[in-house]
Amino acid sequence: MSIAIETKCLHIENDDSADGPCHYGAVSFPIYQTATYAHPSVGESTGFDYSRLQNPTREQLEKVVCNLEHGLDALALSSGMSAISLVMELFNPGDNIIAESDLYGGTIRLFDNVSKKNGISFTRAEISTLDSAQLEALIKSSTRAIYIETPTNPMMNITDIHAVAKLAKKHGLLLIVDNTFMSPYFQNPLLLGADIVIHSGTKYLSGHNDTLAGFVVTNSVQIKDQLRFLIKTTGAGLSPFDSWLTLRGIKTLAIRMERSQENALKIVEWLKQQKHVTKVIYPGLHEHTGYEIQKKQARGFGSMITFQTDSKQRTVSILNKVKLIQYAESLGGVESLITYPVTQTHADVPVEIREKNGITEETLRLSVGIENAEDLIQDLRQALED
Repeated sequence: MSIAIETKCLHIENDDSADGPCHYGAVSFPIYQTATYAHPSVGESTGFDYSRLQNPTREQLEKVVCNLEHGLDALALSSGMSAISLVMELFNPGDNIIAESDLYGGTIRLFDNVSKKNGISFTRAEISTLDSAQLEALIKSSTRAIYIETPTNPMMNITDIHAVAKLAKKHGLLLIVDNTFMSPYFQNPLLLGADIVIHSGTKYLSGHNDTLAGFVVTNSVQIKDQLRFLIKTTGAGLSPFDSWLTLRGIKTLAIRMERSQENALKIVEWLKQQKHVTKVIYPGLHEHTGYEIQKKQARGFGSMITFQTDSKQRTVSILNKVKLIQYAESLGGVESLITYPVTQTHADVPVEIREKNGITEETLRLSVGIENAEDLIQDLRQALED
């Protein structure tokens, strides 16, 4: 039977586990903390040989994420950067990738310092602002893929996934979408035409700021086979315990996403009224240029807010004065976190790129958690006081 996404977070649709091991009726999927597996006899296998290749706990997690993203296969890796690095191994020296200019700083660092060294070139563009003809003009004979985040990190730009996917397919290109900010609860890029979806599972999927994880999901048999070979070869698969932590986190994904979004909407409206806040960027605002696209391609707006103050001194003061909201470099957990992109997530991004993307010394990124919204607003109020 078909089940809703809230239920999918706890139960795999069309689960055939009844035909396999019963795990003694365990409601919480067991942690198979083993490196290797004994064979019944020569030429026979339990289905598992070595945990670098696969592990029952990791396999269960991959099935859950694959189901949530409507994919053919999902791979769980040791971090979000491991997931992006694995995808980059699909390309060869001389290949070109058109990449959104406003990306997570770690992604830009990887592209500029590792992927380029390996012979891959990048064409940076504000893809969210381009029409199909403008984007098509960037395609070279060597172009193999288009890489986007939507919303982008941290400037919250929205790209029309379906429109870009249509163009990518016309030219035989892969469309790779980092879906970390929305999670599969709010957005499913594969259903909109993407070929590969990436997640930093550290964020909303795990949801408790207690583990690192990354995911690559695809609906292509060819890409699936390539990625399975690569993860076996490079060895970045997620550990059994971290797989279990992420499985546990996903059980509450639906209620966490709803509550944090509800809080974000309240905070956004409050921030807009503050005299020391000069700009509030959130895709759920009607005035956001990507509002209509977001409504069309997603089921929500998320809980990430970017805002700017009237001075660097004000921004630094907020970071020093927040009490309930923690000044930390991450997002997507139950606790609200505030981040200073210029010294944290985007510190390694060249200044000219940061400034072109709109990231200044006055820019703050807020990941709204599930606390009481009024408590969060009260904390921001005292932090903004002169």
